[in-house]
Amino acid sequence: MLRRLLRVFLALVALGFLGYGLARNWDETIAAVTALSPWAVLGAFAAVLAGQFCMLLAWRKVLAGLGSPLPLRVTGRIMFVGQLGKYIPGSVWAYAAMMDLGRDHGSPPRRTFACISLSLVINLGVALSIAAATLATQQAVRQAWYLLLIVPVIIVCLHPKVLTWGLNLALRLARKEPLESVLPGRTVLVAVAWTALGWFVYGLHTWLLSGRWDLYVVATGAYAFAWATGLLTFVVPAGVGVREGAMILVLRPLIGDGPSYAVAVVSRLAFTLGDAVAAGIAFLLGRQASRSTAEYADQNGSGSTALTPDRNRSGSPGA
Repeated sequence: MLRRLLRVFLALVALGFLGYGLARNWDETIAAVTALSPWAVLGAFAAVLAGQFCMLLAWRKVLAGLGSPLPLRVTGRIMFVGQLGKYIPGSVWAYAAMMDLGRDHGSPPRRTFACISLSLVINLGVALSIAAATLATQQAVRQAWYLLLIVPVIIVCLHPKVLTWGLNLALRLARKEPLESVLPGRTVLVAVAWTALGWFVYGLHTWLLSGRWDLYVVATGAYAFAWATGLLTFVVPAGVGVREGAMILVLRPLIGDGPSYAVAVVSRLAFTLGDAVAAGIAFLLGRQASRSTAEYADQNGSGSTALTPDRNRSGSPGA
């Protein structure tokens, strides 16, 4: 209870700083938001949805590599509906929701847990790498150089053997059964490729909102840096306030106070709405696809192993 209260308090503090900055630059921010082209806002929202789809393809590849090849619509339901838990204070709700949805569709909790963990590691590594490559000359990133030290650690951790050892250790701590096999290296590479594409698509939304057609590279790095900063501040639900502050730090010297606040606020609204829309679509499509999951598995030769919950020695469903 105390930890939850602390997370709520820290989230309110982060929002308080963001609100203070907005209040100080209110007129300029409102003017910047009003000046945004409706087409730019619509394009930014479309870019968010397209980027989320790329992330879904990466997530599905990892889950299949772990032994649960599921139809795209079913995987979308597990990922998009489950990740809404990130908006609840605490660090376990999204995990719990996705693991529960995965179990409903035949993915054992340990595989879903491993998929979520690995996808977060890949996302963080790719995001920090993109930020380092695109924002090397920006003061905000130079001041946060220590974050980039995580990149080589993540690269080492993505080696299949190291990765499997780490995931099995996490599973043991979570009191789950270990993975059955080593995740193929090709699976990791494909997932990294889809994730990188997703980040460059996400960059389109920041670029469109910035109103500067020469800033695509920096805009892409700005959002990657902001997201990674928000993720590493894991005590704040969904990085609320922290992500916006990091984005403003990068963009303010380039486009000014008001426009940078406008980009940060509209970006958050676009992603929040994108999460809701993606979850709604995935929920409806996933319900239609769930009936055909068994047929899909049979056609792909995965048999019942990937489609039925694990059984322990007594014959009851595994944890």
